[in-house]
Order: sequence, then C-alpha cells, then structure tokens
Amino acid sequence: MKRNFFPRRKRRSFLTIAITLFLSAGATSQNFSEIKPSPQQVAWQDLEIGVLIHFGTNTFLDREWGDGTADPKIFSPGEVNPEQWMQAAKSAGAKYAVLVAKHHDGFCLWPSEQTDYSVKRSPWKGGKGDLVRDSSDAARKYGLKFGVYLSPWDRHDPRYPDAAAYDKYYLSQLDELAGNYGELAEFWLDGAGSAGRVYDFPRIAEELRTYQPNTLIFADVELFQYADLRWVGNEKGTVDYENWNAIDRAGFLRWRPVESDTPLRKEHWFWHPHDEGSLKSVAELVDVYNRTVGRGAQLMIGIAPDREGRLPDVDVARLKEFGEAIKKLYGTNLVALNHGHSSAEAAFDNDPDTFWSAPFGSHHATLEVSFPRAITLDRALTMEWLNDGQRVEKYSIEVYDHDSWKKIAEGQAIGHKKIDIFSPVRAERVRLNLLSTSAEAHIREFQLFNGSENQ
Repeated sequence: MKRNFFPRRKRRSFLTIAITLFLSAGATSQNFSEIKPSPQQVAWQDLEIGVLIHFGTNTFLDREWGDGTADPKIFSPGEVNPEQWMQAAKSAGAKYAVLVAKHHDGFCLWPSEQTDYSVKRSPWKGGKGDLVRDSSDAARKYGLKFGVYLSPWDRHDPRYPDAAAYDKYYLSQLDELAGNYGELAEFWLDGAGSAGRVYDFPRIAEELRTYQPNTLIFADVELFQYADLRWVGNEKGTVDYENWNAIDRAGFLRWRPVESDTPLRKEHWFWHPHDEGSLKSVAELVDVYNRTVGRGAQLMIGIAPDREGRLPDVDVARLKEFGEAIKKLYGTNLVALNHGHSSAEAAFDNDPDTFWSAPFGSHHATLEVSFPRAITLDRALTMEWLNDGQRVEKYSIEVYDHDSWKKIAEGQAIGHKKIDIFSPVRAERVRLNLLSTSAEAHIREFQLFNGSENQ
C-alpha cells in the first residue's frame, strides 16, 4: 500500500504554510496606486508644452518620408535661424524643444564622424555647420530644455541590413549626441517604418544613461520596458481616455506619463510649399490643449522651418496667438482672486509648488471654496501632487444650489492636471468632492475660471 509522504499533521502544516505564502505574495503584489514617478518625470510633467522640429532634406523635396537617396547638396537653406524657432516656441508657452537630428532618410543635421551623409556634405555653411549645436544653444538662450530624436530606422546607411553592424553605428551616433550637446531633457525613440526590425533597445538605453543619466526616453508603448514616457496613441493631440500615469504591459507596472504629439499644420510634420490652408486655427489649438494638457498629458506641437531655415511668419504668428489665448483663458483664477481664508489655502494659492493633503489614511475628502458674492464659472482646473503616486480614482465638482450640492462635472482621474469644462453656472460655494482615493489625496491646485468671458 502506497504511503503518504507526509504524516497527516505535517501535511496540514505544509498546506497552511503554502496558503500563507500565497496570500502574503498577493497582499504585497504591485498595485497601480503604489507606482511612483522619478524626480525627473515629475519635473518633465511640469513642462507641459514642447515643440518637435522637423527640418532636413525632406524640406527641399516636398516630402514627409525620405527614402535615403537625396543628395546632401539639396540641403541648402539660405538663412537658418534656430533662435527664431525657439522664440516662437516660447511665445506658445513651450518649455522644451526636441530636434529631429536624424529622420528616417538617415541624413544627419550634425557633422557626424560615423557617416558622410550629413550637413558636412551640404553647401550650408560650406559644410562646417552643426544644426544640433545651433539649436541646443538657441533653446538654452531662450530658457527652453532641449532634446533630440535619432531615428532607429535608416533608409540610407548600407549597414542597416546587418543588425550588429548597424546597432554599433547607431550607438556611435547616440554617443555623439549624448556627449557633445549638453543636458538632454528628452530622447525621442520609436520603431516607425522598421517593418518588424528588432533593435537592441536595452543597449540603446544603457548607452544613453552612460552620458545622460537624467534624460527621459520617449517611445511607443511597445518599447515600454526601456522608456520613461509613452506615446498617446494618435497624432491628433488628444487624450481620448481616462489618463492614468501608471500602466501595465505584459506584467510590468511602470510610471509612464503621456506625450501627445500633433503638427501645427494638419498631417504635415515637414514644411511644404502652397500649404497655407493646413495651418490649425487658434480655436483648434486651444481645443487640443484642453484635451492634452487638460487631461494630464504633455502637448508636443510639431513645427517646421521652410527652405530658408525660418518658420513661416504665419506659423510664428499662430504660435503666439495660441500662447496668448491660453494665458487669457487660464490667467485669471477666480479662486485666488476672490476667495476668503481657507484651511486648504495651499490648494487655492495659485502656486503649484504648494499642496493640500487630505487627512492621513483617508479615502474620501472635500475641498470647498466660498466667495463673498456669486461668481460665474464654466471650467475648473485641478492638479494632483504626484510624487507619492496618482491617488484620485473618482471625483466630482459641485456647486451649492438651493440648499443642496449640484454636480457639474465628474471624472475618474486627475493626475498632473485636469481641466473640466461645463455650461456656465453661478455660485457662491464650489467644492471638489474626492469621492474615492487610494490613499489620502494631495492637491496642488484647485482653480476656477470663466472662459466664456475670455474667448
């Protein structure tokens, strides 16, 4: 007769230990609300608006996607002016700029020692120019952070079919960009056009960190393990979902804030002749802002110099108009302007560097603001302090009306910044009702505006 390996008592003890270990593992498993950002990610999210600059051989060939066969001599701008680009970006409210240093055609905007397919073989500045240097210097002169995009896909370089040889080439170019142009705020990375090609992304990330330990890597979600930032999933400049900074992919939970990229001209990243009708209107850009920055994401606007190397005057004017429109809409915070003293002053002080905290261990709280007389409002702006993670899971904005609270907006995520827009309403008392939070909430700002007066 076959005997049990364990005596009855010992079998029960073993089973008890196994269950205990299983439950303990489940109790300590990673949770969305426990994921926290790095200091670099926190600082990056405060930048809110950036520009992505496309300029190269495509500019002179009326193309969006080059095939790598263009003669470097085609790149012959008459008056390249990166300072004009950065001034225009700053007028739009941008705080960082990313230059496409090499697009898919393989043409390099700096004099790379790894290839002759670069500005050193163009007539521009007699082959002595360095557009990455000029752009990084201009960005810093006007107070903007600077970053670069180095396309992994290269339709020109003969080493591309040989994965090992090309990876070595790519890493050498990465070394040049990471080691010679000062601090990089962002390194753009994607697999566009690569048709299933698998790059050595771990080595790319490690190489970048050697020279730029604080640089944030932007990438598609498919490169999730190696990136710090994620793509929104479209080029419309909109976040079409409740925006959680912590996301899961294949069992990895990570803090990956969203960057939403969209060109200033509809569907065109590079400059094209006779393209005046594609320029987005101020109203369209404001709507994009409300649906990106206003949903906790970063807004990356694509700008494109013309064949002279300057942004067209109409583009410069539009960027400035957009920046002015945002300042007008969100420049007069009715809470800071009119409210009386409050125990939640840190959320009402117009200062994102301060924050109010709900009682320790709480999962529900309210922030109420009262006014000496009724105000008209049609939008609210709320910001979470995210250093300890994103905690608000459900909230509503309410006004006191005829002895009861009336809901005028609601949502499931706040994150870095949430703008709620609703029909104009008059009220003397308004509150942010935090209906469900994973732990005590931290609110940097709760602001109210009457946008109907400022449009």
